[in-house]
Amino acid sequence: MDDVKIGEILEPGDEDTRRDRENRVRGKFWKTVGRAARQVPFMEDLVAAYYCAFDLETPHRVRGILLAALAYFVLPIDGIPDFLAFVGFSDDVAVLTVALAAIRAHITPAHYEAARAALRDAGMEDSAESNNV
Repeated sequence: MDDVKIGEILEPGDEDTRRDRENRVRGKFWKTVGRAARQVPFMEDLVAAYYCAFDLETPHRVRGILLAALAYFVLPIDGIPDFLAFVGFSDDVAVLTVALAAIRAHITPAHYEAARAALRDAGMEDSAESNNV
C-alpha cells in the first residue's frame, strides 16, 4: 500500500463519518480480533488503541485517526480480503502500523492495562505476549 492510500484511509473525517466508524468498530472489533489474533504481530497495541479511540480524554483528531484505522481493520472486504490465509490481514497491519506510529504518545498505561485484561479475559494473552513488538 502506498502512503497516499494509507493517508486517505486515516483521514479523521467529519462528525457523521466518525460516528459511523465508531458504530462499525464497536460492532465488529472483538470478532475481528479473534480471527486476526495469530496474524497481527502487535495485538496488545491494537487493543490498547481500541481503548484509546473510545476514551473521551483522547483528542478528537487522534480518536478520528484511530477510528479510521480500526474501521478499516473490521471491514470484511478491503485491499486484501481478510479470509485469505497468511496475507489477509497484511494490508490491515500496514494501516494500523502507520496509525499507531502517528498517535503512540496518546495511548496511556491505562489503555494498555485495559488491553491486557481484555486479552486475558478472552484467552488471547498468549498471542499478545508472543507477538507484541
